[in-house]
Amino acid sequence: MLLLVLVSAFLALAYWQLERALHGNTLSWAYTFEWPFFAGYAVYMWWDLIHDPPSARRNPELSTSADEATSGDQEDKATANTPKWQADDGDEELAAYNKYLADLASSGKRKHW
Repeated sequence: MLLLVLVSAFLALAYWQLERALHGNTLSWAYTFEWPFFAGYAVYMWWDLIHDPPSARRNPELSTSADEATSGDQEDKATANTPKWQADDGDEELAAYNKYLADLASSGKRKHW
């Protein structure tokens, strides 16, 4: 709904600037082409927000292959799945937050608007 209002308003403003430009206001020629650009950008942003690529924003360092998941004991699995950016500096709160972020990134859930 908001998109329709914005695009309609931007196109109406473009028409208004075109009328002014045709009556001698030379500055309005720039606005005549600027308002449709804004309308196109609004449509692009709307399209981008509702069409999230399934794996474009995943961190490749967090994904594991089937070979890593089936080899070794539990400790080997835990260290193999630890991202490179996660340092063991003894801060439990930071480690818990990093684990939470890693779980979110590896869940593969798509956003729903």
